[in-house]
Amino acid sequence: MESTGTKHTQRSRATRAALIAAARSLFGERGYAGVGTEEIVRAAGVTRGALYHQFRDKNDLFDATVQTVEAELTERIAGQVMTTATDPVQALKAGARAFLDAFAEPDVERVLLLDAPGVLGWRRWREIGQEHGLGVITAALEAAMAAGALAPRPVPPLAHILLGALDEAALMVAHADDPGATRTEMTEALEHLVDGLLVRNGN
Repeated sequence: MESTGTKHTQRSRATRAALIAAARSLFGERGYAGVGTEEIVRAAGVTRGALYHQFRDKNDLFDATVQTVEAELTERIAGQVMTTATDPVQALKAGARAFLDAFAEPDVERVLLLDAPGVLGWRRWREIGQEHGLGVITAALEAAMAAGALAPRPVPPLAHILLGALDEAALMVAHADDPGATRTEMTEALEHLVDGLLVRNGN
């Protein structure tokens, strides 16, 4: 038989999840500035008091929403790469393509690229991105080096540089007059960047 404390914890988690799900949908549709907390609690089916029990304010809820979206995207991209890439280098390129494709989805683009840097601040936005993305990039680089495709070198600085390149490419697409053409250009540039890291015969 479940204890009272266990039931309370489960209800609390369910409430938090409902608030984040409602916030994600509304923020993704209309943006941070276009959504009020009353609308969020109504969509989540909880009270205003429940919101402030879980989160300090709207900004705190948005922070949790950004973390959730980042985590889901990272898991999805990693899964796509594992099922499609045939070698470590292709994994890096496939990951870059999947990253740009995912960030081009309207709700993801609005939450992570158009709103998050301004609402949370650049430092916090980058912190969340690094928390979820660096591990995947690091693993891909280590696998490519272990396979002999990339020359052995310190992985952490290279992983940070590649993550920064991915973020900048996604921002370029988000703010472009022609997102489709810009995404193609950014994808090609990222693939050239990966190619530049490859071990060349005779080197």
